[in-house]
Amino acid sequence: MKISELRANQDKVDLDAEVISVSPEKSFTRFGRNIRVANARIRDDSGEGSLTLWNNEVDQVKPNSKIRITNGFVKEFQGELTVTSGKFGKLEVMEAVEE
Repeated sequence: MKISELRANQDKVDLDAEVISVSPEKSFTRFGRNIRVANARIRDDSGEGSLTLWNNEVDQVKPNSKIRITNGFVKEFQGELTVTSGKFGKLEVMEAVEE
């Protein structure tokens, strides 16, 4: 699937993309658990989009990395579509960048 094909509330999304940038992480407590979240800009040959990173994904994903989302989910947040691995999906770093 390509970024340009993403639609709100779409599930079972499989997507390969390059990470352009990652925002600073934010953290909060929910149901007694510390949650970390960050947003990333991603691109493929069809365009750019947004990716939400949760908890350990925040540490894994760096700018210029190549990532794969399997069984992801698309939601609309503040007027923009964003993809996430969600509860049932998986995010893999296919090509990491050396720091």
